[in-house]
Amino acid sequence: MSLLLKDRVYTMEAATAKRGVYPLHGYKLGLYRLPVRVDEPAEISSIVAGLKKTFEMDTYADRIYATHSWAEERAGGAESAQLSVTVEVVTGEVTDIIYQVFPLERFGGPEWVTDYRKKADHYAKMVIDTILRNTIIADKMVESISKSEKVTKAEAVLRLEEMTPLAKIVPGAKPRPPAPVSQGGAEAPAMEEAVEVPDGAKPGPIDVEYKSRMPASAPYAVPGGDHEIKTWGRKGTDNAVMGVWGEFVSVDFDICVADGACIDACPVDVYEWFDTPGNAASGKKPLMSKEPDCIFCLACEGVCPPKAIKIFENKS
Repeated sequence: MSLLLKDRVYTMEAATAKRGVYPLHGYKLGLYRLPVRVDEPAEISSIVAGLKKTFEMDTYADRIYATHSWAEERAGGAESAQLSVTVEVVTGEVTDIIYQVFPLERFGGPEWVTDYRKKADHYAKMVIDTILRNTIIADKMVESISKSEKVTKAEAVLRLEEMTPLAKIVPGAKPRPPAPVSQGGAEAPAMEEAVEVPDGAKPGPIDVEYKSRMPASAPYAVPGGDHEIKTWGRKGTDNAVMGVWGEFVSVDFDICVADGACIDACPVDVYEWFDTPGNAASGKKPLMSKEPDCIFCLACEGVCPPKAIKIFENKS
């Protein structure tokens, strides 16, 4: 295995053998071996469709190719060259993600850029991280981490985020589930549609009946805390549709526009800023990280301009 990714490669001990030939003729080779199965045509199509606006995507047989390009200028800016790096996803019973960093001679001469190898390595890792964070592979990785490390799904999501620090968040890249096959052999309708990304914030106020009208979703583990924040209506982890967070200090994050009035109004500092890139309403939210400290004064509920907050007094 290449040492190029020795600090972040994900390996697995298994008897499963990969078929196909790796492109070992490259200058350097990076390899991720993921303990997840991706072999359904619908899964492969969802990865390509979800990232086609971010990278140049292509497929051949059981392989997916994602290419990132960038321009390099010769000293003085008189001329420029278009350089690129391609990441290859080999699907199957286990999934391999590989890439090569070629010598500069492949691009017409070393004078274009002196640190091409370093840049290509960085961009390749960015492509890999983006794939792992935004596609159906993310859901499968969360499930695998949860089982192998015996942690909650919320903790597994955090582990995946730690493993993919270079990821770009791609709104709307959530996969469409493969259509189940009925007993008669014909395809049945998919159980759910792909997540639709809103154009902007939902209109308020928050639906106070959300607990009965929205499905419960994966909780969020507060970093450094000893509790989880319950969520309803949250879809995935890309922040496209966040739903309502908080059981007693409840905020509909798809309505919240992050004006900060609730943070200023709270006398016991229940809220703190929380980055949510990819959400159409705002790229940060007031996270109720100290929800158990709420004194139910309703100050935040009263000052919220879009009326995204509802406080339910905990009488337990």
